[in-house]
Amino acid sequence: GAMYSFPQIRLPQRAMDVAKSAGKAPDVYYCLKLLEATGISTVPGSGFGQKEGVFHLRTTILPAEEDMPAIMSSFKKFNDSFMEQYQDHSRL
Repeated sequence: GAMYSFPQIRLPQRAMDVAKSAGKAPDVYYCLKLLEATGISTVPGSGFGQKEGVFHLRTTILPAEEDMPAIMSSFKKFNDSFMEQYQDHSRL
């Protein structure tokens, strides 16, 4: 069997606006950027009937246990960078 994770992602409005202008759902945009930056493949939550305005992604946990720290570090680094890139600086 496989182990899945369905984390919720809270996307900045700027990221949602850029996704829309690119013709993508916000969670699809995030997943594509994650794949491009890290090689980590995820599935947008919109494919699973998530509630409007709430975003998730699904990842299948397949790597060997000893590889997980490096993978999670890469995921965190991407997420931090993505959120910083699209942060609404007018709210600071």
